[in-house]
Amino acid sequence: MAKKKKQQKRYLFEEILAFLQHNSGKSFNYKQIGAAMELNTEGERLELMESLSALVGKGLIKEVDTGKFEFKDTKTQLTGTIDFTQQGTAFVTVMGENDDIFIPFKKTKDALQGDLVRIILLGRRTGKRKEGEVVEVMKRIKTEFVGTVKILPKFAFVVPDGNKIHVDFFVRLDDIGEAEDGQKVLVRYKDWKQGDANPIGEIISVFGNPGEHKTEMNAIMAEYGLPEHFPDEIEAAAKKVPTEITDKEIAKRRDFRKVLTMTIDPHDAKDFDDALSLQKLDNGFWEVGVHIADVSHYIKPHSTLDKEAVNRATSVYLVDRCIPMLPEVLSNFACSLRPKEEKYCFSAVFQLDDDAKIHDQWFGKTVIYSDKRFAYEEVQKIIETEEGEFKDEIMILDRLAKKLRADRLRKGSIVFDKAEVKFHLDEEGNPMGVYFKTQQDAHKLIEDFMLLANRKVAEFLSTPEGKQAPNPKNKKESPVCVYRIHDVPNEEKMLEFSNFVARFGYQVNTTDKSKTAQSINKLLVDVKNKKEQGMIELLAVRSMPKAVYTTKNVGHYGLGFDYYTHFTSPIRRYPDVMVHRLLEARLNRVTYSNREDIELLCKHSSEMERVAAEAERASIKYKQVEYMSDKIGQIFKGTISGVTEWGIFVEIIENKCEGLVRSREMNDDVYIFDEDNYRYVGRHKGKIYALGDTVFVIVKKADLLKKQLDFGFMDSEIEIASEDQPGARKKNKHHGHHDQNKNNPQQRDRGKKKKRRR
Repeated sequence: MAKKKKQQKRYLFEEILAFLQHNSGKSFNYKQIGAAMELNTEGERLELMESLSALVGKGLIKEVDTGKFEFKDTKTQLTGTIDFTQQGTAFVTVMGENDDIFIPFKKTKDALQGDLVRIILLGRRTGKRKEGEVVEVMKRIKTEFVGTVKILPKFAFVVPDGNKIHVDFFVRLDDIGEAEDGQKVLVRYKDWKQGDANPIGEIISVFGNPGEHKTEMNAIMAEYGLPEHFPDEIEAAAKKVPTEITDKEIAKRRDFRKVLTMTIDPHDAKDFDDALSLQKLDNGFWEVGVHIADVSHYIKPHSTLDKEAVNRATSVYLVDRCIPMLPEVLSNFACSLRPKEEKYCFSAVFQLDDDAKIHDQWFGKTVIYSDKRFAYEEVQKIIETEEGEFKDEIMILDRLAKKLRADRLRKGSIVFDKAEVKFHLDEEGNPMGVYFKTQQDAHKLIEDFMLLANRKVAEFLSTPEGKQAPNPKNKKESPVCVYRIHDVPNEEKMLEFSNFVARFGYQVNTTDKSKTAQSINKLLVDVKNKKEQGMIELLAVRSMPKAVYTTKNVGHYGLGFDYYTHFTSPIRRYPDVMVHRLLEARLNRVTYSNREDIELLCKHSSEMERVAAEAERASIKYKQVEYMSDKIGQIFKGTISGVTEWGIFVEIIENKCEGLVRSREMNDDVYIFDEDNYRYVGRHKGKIYALGDTVFVIVKKADLLKKQLDFGFMDSEIEIASEDQPGARKKNKHHGHHDQNKNNPQQRDRGKKKKRRR
């Protein structure tokens, strides 16, 4: 409870500052502030008064009159989260501000990546951005860091792995523990004395020698605060949970054990969250049951297991392992919808006609029996050949799913088909090969029915009993629900994206959100297999806000839904557990929890989801670098995937491994960085390296410690003896550039912001 209160104060603290900063020069009493932030309960108002008092004490706001508050020195002081670049400069994101504030090198004070900081504006600009200076670290967000220890005769220091940690940690010899020179360790921040160049730390854990699979995976887990295993008391509590299926409990549930039911999952899956059932009803409709593991039956609110699940908030899937939200006895056995076993479920059951129109729906607790456990590959083969076990049922489900999908796309759902990188690992965890996970009809079949269940549960929970679903734009109080929201894209970003793709002859309609979504879908189809495909897909994703969990609904723009939640994966996502409890409470006409506590859990879940995604990317990046480490000197065909001030990122087409061509090493010309047009322009020879271009690169370096690949462009004839080598080409003349700029005024234009790079 103490931890929850601390988190709650932190969020309220930031929201008050953001509100007062946004209303520069105006003063408000606590009632006005509370109303603006939708704080309604007595407890919330008390928290608000405490926070206002603390902010006055810190000098961040001032009490201009009795009970009236104003941001202090609004013209120069701002509060936000700091994000460092690899070069040691930084940007501060301020709530309520459209643009980040640029912080020059040596103006970051003693801030570390992710800290909550107070800054002053310096009255000048860097490019388009305001410039500032850190004057105070208000909160250390992270205090433990992974790095490599260097031990000297009188002291040691730890060089952090993360390229956004711009300083080394000084460590006294008394604080190195069992660490040996060159090993990978976990260092804890202790202090950073004024005037010192480096913070002081102590080594609290030793992972082993760099480059070893176990060392690196454990280091990634520690870097992102992921637990290596469950505490003994959690494992013991899980084993005590009654898991038998009883007649008494079955009597409380709708019985689907005699209805054909199947699961469809990856071939290596161990936990099965969801199952589908299908039967033809006497009224001529198809009854499709979306059956979800009833985790909330086993995990009770505020129990030991529940607190551990809250803390983890999500399962994390690294390249070689799953770090589960629930202990294995529950995630892989009791809750998992394993074949030929009776299981408790929470289900959404729909009656559909042949056009997939919904004629009836039902939500409630069920008991099922899974007749078959399918892998995606098996179902895909059945869809393609119309042969195999339960082929009739699978073909019906596929046909209904495609009609649901077509309706969703027609109403504005956006489809991004992005291949996931996977590795074939040997017993030691070494990458032996790369393959890609792509979405086929079998995957989409499951996805469409899960989307249907998630949408309809959200609509049901949002609807006051006995009424129609309210307009999502109506700000009046509605029943509590955990929404998965995806806000409308920023108009400025969408206009910028529209203007950019227009250069390639494409159009994005920005007149309203539905037409924008439809035109983006058309654009994504039109660019398939075109040179600019990768670039435009990347920029389309970047123009969108991130999806988060909240109790405040704004709809899901990407899916085109006014109401959307996560109901279908409670084994691996805590928000789904909350939705199950809310749905059960609604069906039983009782209250599960209050909006304030659920909103706090939503914010925590969103944050943990972000951490999990970053950890997953780090593990993939490490395996990509390891996979390429024996390919130094080899040449590959790639696509320019990023253009930055410090260089050009290239993604190899055949294995999706990404590396950097550093701008300082592009020595065949003087190159101008054209930020607005995502390209580098050669001053003398006229070469242009632009986002989306196809290029050939040579692998120069694979740095396992930094998880970085260094490439170089190949701009002359290449003769490779054997086409058996990865990426090999026989005597090719190839260019990673356009050379028609003399006749093209658009390409002669080097943009609004240009920087020289040799």
